Amino acid sequence: MRSILCLALFAAGMLAQRDLTAQAESSRTIQPEAWQLLQMANQARATTGAQPLKWDPALAAAARQHCLRMAAEGPISHRYAGEDDLSVRAGQAGAHFSMIEENVAMGPTVDSVHVGWMHSPGHRDNLLNPNVDRVGIAVVASRGELYAVADYEQSVKVLEQDEVEAVVGRLLRASGVSLREDRVDARAYCAEGKDAEITSQPGFLMMWQGPDLTRLPQKLVARLASGQYHEAAVGSCPTTDLGGSFTAYRVAVMLY
Repeated sequence: MRSILCLALFAAGMLAQRDLTAQAESSRTIQPEAWQLLQMANQARATTGAQPLKWDPALAAAARQHCLRMAAEGPISHRYAGEDDLSVRAGQAGAHFSMIEENVAMGPTVDSVHVGWMHSPGHRDNLLNPNVDRVGIAVVASRGELYAVADYEQSVKVLEQDEVEAVVGRLLRASGVSLREDRVDARAYCAEGKDAEITSQPGFLMMWQGPDLTRLPQKLVARLASGQYHEAAVGSCPTTDLGGSFTAYRVAVMLY
């Protein structure tokens, strides 16, 4: 339990500086209408027990780009002719995520936009989704109406190769194995798979890909629980873009 707690604190610390910077920037620089929609969203989320959304400048930039097109072209839509889809727009703006969704609306006031989202099942589900943690919102006034876009994501922190290996290494040590310092074979297997030239002789090797570094795959957990292995080597590859900046980590573990 102590190791898991340390891992959670480590991950939280890596996001803390980004969060503080984004929130301070947001309260000073974003348009009041967007900030108002964020506050109303977080009030609604609080009633369901969902964590508050944090402001994300990259998502806000993607939302504004689309909102300008909505105001210019209308009627409201999630995608216009010749426009990239949401995941690509958000990725190009610098967001990294394992989940992304969008609300769009048009109304005379900010309140009417929020009420409209809360009374539309799909939009309400997006806004209250406990799995999303960040949002960027844009509001554009045109022809007597407000056009609004909110882009929500489950964010993925982009870690360097050594950082990924350190996080997974903590989980492995918590499972009772020691870590080998030599990561050459594990990194090669991560990069090349079955074509890698492996000089050591692991009793078990596994590679997986996903956005979540807080837990090990169940298959690997079962192997560790068998008691057959006493050492492990972990290697990672560069962060993988699964298309539109749906971001995942690729990790290889060898057990000895």
